[in-house]
Amino acid sequence: MAASAGAAAGDRPLGPTHPKLIPADQLTSQRANRRWWDADADAYHDEHGEFLGQADFVWCPENLRESDAQLLGAPESLVGQRILEVGCGSAPCSRWLAAHGALPVAFDVSAGMLRHAVTAARSTGVWVPLVQADVVQLPFATGAFDTAFSAFGGIPFVADSAGAMREVFRVLKPGGRWVFSVTHPMRWIFADVPGPAGMTAIQSYFDRSPYVEVDEQGVPAYVEHHRTMGDRIRELVAAGFVVDDVIEPQWPEGFTGTWGQWTPERGEVFPGTAIFVAHRGKP
Repeated sequence: MAASAGAAAGDRPLGPTHPKLIPADQLTSQRANRRWWDADADAYHDEHGEFLGQADFVWCPENLRESDAQLLGAPESLVGQRILEVGCGSAPCSRWLAAHGALPVAFDVSAGMLRHAVTAARSTGVWVPLVQADVVQLPFATGAFDTAFSAFGGIPFVADSAGAMREVFRVLKPGGRWVFSVTHPMRWIFADVPGPAGMTAIQSYFDRSPYVEVDEQGVPAYVEHHRTMGDRIRELVAAGFVVDDVIEPQWPEGFTGTWGQWTPERGEVFPGTAIFVAHRGKP
């Protein structure tokens, strides 16, 4: 029922929204989040654009950069690699990779986000191929890429996250690396607010109900999905990946930056981000 309502919404402008406890399947989530990020793209970049940069690679609000972490490999190993960015937003990570000799392709479900990617490409002079697509239905050939990654991209917004893992597996070459960062599953327990109010558990870690916001007509306009650490690892393994590492970045000493609920006060107590590092096993 929610999916058909989302279809009826079409290109309706996004007004005020509020949370509602309802289910949200893959189609509903895709339509809602495409609508949300199309409407929010300008405000998002006004708020976070300076932190993200135009040709920089930041994995998470804890300010972990690929230049330091090298989760995709040493800089010299990037040269000539075909790399797929999942949920690229305005694609600063892909432009950083292109500047280091890689051959990235970046996609996002939101045309609004991709519009910012085009603007940033004009500004920097670094152009990468941009595609509007859904991660559960990738328009790429099997084995087309050496590496895939998502830096707080589309994975938390995907209802069929197991299907997303299968599609990424499909488009990677044997041995290809898959690295993605998401909100740490533990954060689902707490209110999505900074400061002391966000330090008290308010719901079960095992409650996998999606977080949904609806518009004034009750049509889903934003959807985010919770998976436990075990869920994420099981989905990777079921798709055929070998899990190499799970990274929980600590809040950097002296870093005062904030990003929504990511603040020094909370970051010093419990993790805000989980980064999964895996590679494509045998078919």
